[in-house]
Amino acid sequence: MLLNTDTVFVGVSTKMYLGYAESLAWLERLVKEVDARPALAAGRVVPFVVPSFPVLPAAAELVAGSGLVLGAQNCGWADGPWTGEVSPSMLAELGVGLVEIGHAERRRWFAEDEAMIARKVDAAVGSGLTPLLCVGEPEVLAPADAADFVLRQIEAAVSGDWALAGKLAIAYEPVWAIGAPEPASATYVSEVLHLLRDLLAPHGLGGLPIIYGGSAKPGLLPQLTGVSGLFLGRFAHDPANFGLVLDEALAL
Repeated sequence: MLLNTDTVFVGVSTKMYLGYAESLAWLERLVKEVDARPALAAGRVVPFVVPSFPVLPAAAELVAGSGLVLGAQNCGWADGPWTGEVSPSMLAELGVGLVEIGHAERRRWFAEDEAMIARKVDAAVGSGLTPLLCVGEPEVLAPADAADFVLRQIEAAVSGDWALAGKLAIAYEPVWAIGAPEPASATYVSEVLHLLRDLLAPHGLGGLPIIYGGSAKPGLLPQLTGVSGLFLGRFAHDPANFGLVLDEALAL
């Protein structure tokens, strides 16, 4: 997936909320929302969708030609004897363009540590995928402390190789905001992201794509500064809400 500092990304992950048939019906409606907005063809706003693994082959057919970039929710770190894993090379073969790595749920419930995340990032880049690295502080911190925490997560994910970091997209998802009734405040998010970009600038990464996730929904994007888009969850299970956020992105 081509990364551009001027691009606005609007994406949605279904996690494991939708069944197979339900996922495909939802995807068909999502494609209609995208097709109804010809302005997306200019490429300034890039929509992406991240369904569950079993849906990916059919999803690739559904989104073909729509402008929707297909993503995966996770990946393994190599081909080979890894029962139950899905390799980045297979995801690329299926038409996946980006892959979530390091989501807070993977870190907490599946014991994924920084070393494992770094292996996955390296493998994903090696297979031509864009890692969507999920980062975020576990509890509400002062914005400067949150920015420093996230910077250390990014550094660990690339094993200190800042050139590799330039091949990532970042999903800033404060852990305390995931699944909450409301997202983190626009003031808090904007301040954290501005401070984070200041920390990334000496490494030549001040323009790194950073999207916000964590109970994100329509109405939030126009309030944010320093952000490269939104990563939506359950609020976009209604495709109309995805369309609303696309409109907000197109209006920026």
